[in-house]
Amino acid sequence: MDLAFALGVAVVFWWALVLIWLLVRIESKGPGIFAQERVGKDGRPFICYKFRTMKSGTANLSTHEVSASSVTRLGAVLRKLKLDELPQIINIFRNEISLVGPRPCLPVQRDLVDARRRLGVLALKPGISGLAQVNGIDMRDPETLARWDARYLALQSLLLDLKIILATALGSGNGDRVAN
Repeated sequence: MDLAFALGVAVVFWWALVLIWLLVRIESKGPGIFAQERVGKDGRPFICYKFRTMKSGTANLSTHEVSASSVTRLGAVLRKLKLDELPQIINIFRNEISLVGPRPCLPVQRDLVDARRRLGVLALKPGISGLAQVNGIDMRDPETLARWDARYLALQSLLLDLKIILATALGSGNGDRVAN
């Protein structure tokens, strides 16, 4: 399912990916694609790709620790529509991420990494969307997030994944919110 989705996006929406990349580059200085190290399956690091939604030079912190003023106008739209996540098809092709799973965190988010390790969540491949996200849980509270990720681990099924994908497409959850 992951590869079919990634291939479908690449083949059908390649023009939209190029257009978004171009618009990001035009709106503000810096690269169109943002690459950041994240924690993957079994705690292994990988580089996660997204369309850049923040001004160049923004501190490399967890989203909830970054000021809302760092988000560009286009970036706010991309984040709201979740289009900033589309370059993660690269990560799907590289078998580093799934459509559904725990959202990958930064290596510096030690409390979350430790909680996920303790609850067995790191056995899962991270996802572009997850059960916690569609229920409005973000990375501000590592313990709560890890418990929701563990709930996903316990309940994981194709039907649940389809429900999460549908909820994501319909706009459930707020994604990772920036600081005010």
